[in-house]
Amino acid sequence: MTLTDMTVKVFTETLASESPAPGGGSSSALSGALGAALVAMVCRLTAGRPKYAEHQALAKDMLPKADELTRKLLDAVQRDTDAFEEVMAAFGMPKETESQKAQRGAAIQSAYKAAVASPTAMADYCLSVMRLAESLMGKSNSNAASDLAVGALQAHAGFKGAVANIRINLPFLKDADYTAEKKAWLVRSEKEAGELIRSVESGMARLLAP
Repeated sequence: MTLTDMTVKVFTETLASESPAPGGGSSSALSGALGAALVAMVCRLTAGRPKYAEHQALAKDMLPKADELTRKLLDAVQRDTDAFEEVMAAFGMPKETESQKAQRGAAIQSAYKAAVASPTAMADYCLSVMRLAESLMGKSNSNAASDLAVGALQAHAGFKGAVANIRINLPFLKDADYTAEKKAWLVRSEKEAGELIRSVESGMARLLAP
């Protein structure tokens, strides 16, 4: 059974167990997926409503994007746990001979790259969810404005969690160019994420102002 086939109760119990996986990475992906699903809901509550006729085109354009991001982030729930297990499997390889040590070392490096690639993709998806939410703020069903804000906040939490996983795995990589590239990407992405969540929160504050 994959993680996303579990009930919410079973997934939560599995998360709370002494097993190291699923962990923060899969939880971050799920948080992002919940955010994307909320954005999709707001699009559906806006599209086709005469009261929001001026925002119809935007909602209809954003809806398939939000649905696709929901799917990708749900897929990432399992993928992140698989990446962690790949690292554990690499460390469990034999290391008695020089040849075995070399093979094990290469496998560990490959596994750590996968463990960085998984949350990088996850963070990218979460950023995309935040972009959608920011674009829809004030241009969608006003009764669902808080749902849109929660969607952005869930995506932001997923993004921050993914970034934490990237940062904890990067030091184990020996590829200096790859590491430098990821660090530069992190700086750019964290800046954008901060700007997006502040914009959404400001938009929410304006909508709720007395």
